[in-house]
Amino acid sequence: MFRKLLLLFILVPLAEFYLFWTLGDKIGLLSTFAIIFITAIIGASLTKSQGDRAIKKLQHATGKGTLPTQEALDGIIIIIAGTVLITPGFLTDAVGFLLLIPTNRTLIAKYLGRKLKNKIRSKPSSPAPPDPKQSQLDDGKVIDI
Repeated sequence: MFRKLLLLFILVPLAEFYLFWTLGDKIGLLSTFAIIFITAIIGASLTKSQGDRAIKKLQHATGKGTLPTQEALDGIIIIIAGTVLITPGFLTDAVGFLLLIPTNRTLIAKYLGRKLKNKIRSKPSSPAPPDPKQSQLDDGKVIDI
């Protein structure tokens, strides 16, 4: 897992730098920065509206007494999308906007739900451990003298 994250943190900035360089050369530096700024504003407003909708769905599910697993995963994906959209870059913006599409979020949430379900295994509850403060000689009977 560490290697995958390390690779991600190295490759994504390199790809973003390449895209900045290439697009900046073609459309100009000012246009490149304008696109980054505009996508950040649009992404933040979309994230806010999608997040508000996800919170309402979460509240509705808990109000009905059901476990809101799908709604919680949906909210987590929206938070990730917002974080990625605020990060300057064309690649990260594309990923962020893809995560904000409800159909994509549903597919990703179902996939994550299956992965998490396979990792979580319920264990039978074991009896409570004995109290170390209680002496083994103490049987609980009191002799009054």
